[in-house]
Order: sequence, then C-alpha cells, then structure tokens
Amino acid sequence: MSHLQRKAFGSHGKVHEITPQSAGWRFVGFSLYRIREGERISEETGDREVILVMVEGKASFVAAEKNWGVLGERMSVFEKTPPHCLYVPNASSWEAVAATDCVIAVCSAPGRRGHPARRIGPDGISLAERGKGTNTRYVNNIAMENEDYCDSLLVTEVFTPAGHWSSYPSHRHDEDDFPRITYLEETYYHRLNPAEGFGIQRVYTDDGQLDETMAVADGDVVLVPRGHHPCGAPYGFEMYYLNVMAGPLRKWRFVAAPEVEWIMKRDA
Repeated sequence: MSHLQRKAFGSHGKVHEITPQSAGWRFVGFSLYRIREGERISEETGDREVILVMVEGKASFVAAEKNWGVLGERMSVFEKTPPHCLYVPNASSWEAVAATDCVIAVCSAPGRRGHPARRIGPDGISLAERGKGTNTRYVNNIAMENEDYCDSLLVTEVFTPAGHWSSYPSHRHDEDDFPRITYLEETYYHRLNPAEGFGIQRVYTDDGQLDETMAVADGDVVLVPRGHHPCGAPYGFEMYYLNVMAGPLRKWRFVAAPEVEWIMKRDA
C-alpha cells in the first residue's frame, strides 16, 4: 500500500489521526471520530485552529467557552445536504457529546487567533456544480478563501457521481509563488456509496519522482504533499471526499498538468 494512503485504525473512537509530524509536512492535520450516542470526546486546540465537520449524525458542542447546542442533520453523507460545522480558534478547547451515532472530522492548521469561534453552515452553504461531462461533480464549500472564517484552513466537500472524474483536469499546488501558484498540503477523506466499492486516486509529479496510484476504500485518507492528484469513481460507485488544505498563504492557486492544459483551455 502507498505511504500516501492511510487506513482507519478501526471502526470506533478516533479512527484517523494525521499530524504534520506523521505526514512529514508542516501545515495540515486531520482526525476523524466515529462515536456512539451518548459518548463524549474533547480536545485542546493548542497552537492550531480547527474546523469540526459533522460528516454524519448529530452532536452537542461546547467550544471556546460557549454552548453551541446540537449540530448536524444528515445521517448519511450521501444525502448531500449542507454540513453543520464549527470553527474553533487556537488556544481554545472543544467538547462534543453524541446525540446519535455520528462521524466528526477534525480539520486543523496553524492558528493565530485572528478569528472568533463560529458556526459554519448549513446556512450559506449550497451544493454547486463544477466541471463538464464526466468531469461534473458537486461541491459544498465550507471555508474556501472567499469565506473569511480562518487563519490558515481551506475546507470543502466534493460529491463525484459514479463514472465521473474529480480533482480533474489534473493540477498541482506545490510551490509558494503567488499569484501564479500557492503551496498547499492536502488531505482527502474518501467515502464510497455503496460502501463496498472503491475509487481511484493518483498522485504524481511532472518529473515522475512521485507517481502513486491507489485503490481507495470507504473511509481511507489520501495525503497529497505535492504533485497532481486526480481521482475517479468507477461506474456503480458514488464518491465523496472531504478536502483539507493549508499552507503559508490562504489562497488556492494551481497549475494544470501539461498533458491536460488543452482541456482547461477548451472548457474555460
């Protein structure tokens, strides 16, 4: 299995924990909890800001010394309804108590306490179509650069229909040369419908020094430290992924792979 592909530790409790140290990079962190009704989890944010995403289920939250009530609505991520999320700055803490069985994603990056704790969604998040033909997919933007909620984090959800490609045409964001391109590390948390299915993700550089192609299963996380990173959903299997990006500048600028530049120009 590729060193870029991470399997869940199990099916209960904290099932993923990707830190800058374990990933071998500087910015992005990603954890995932699967907890049962009535269970409680809590964390300190330390020097990192956090966006908590209710992937599935409902939970009540206390964060940054405020009671936020019960967040969450969809019981299956493939309902495609807007997510309920909570932004928590660095030097804070948060606690969740599951109101139903639930899946909670913890997206993190360096924080400067430049923004207060706040709810994100479901109001203000709407499913947007992106791409053309079998490159069509649907996006819930949680905190991209035009939403000024965060110091470092960029977070989005993407739904890819069966038989379609996503994060395509292939592109990279691995140089700190704004406005041409920005350096952003990235994680993909994948889900498949039906869950027994698989998807494909390739991570590769133009010079071929990195070239990994992975068959991703439901619940896998893929790390993208550099290079292009397209993914595909085979016929019969719908794909969801939650993206977390962060780098030295909170801007998303990318460069297309040479072999697909003509597609970008044609579809512009």
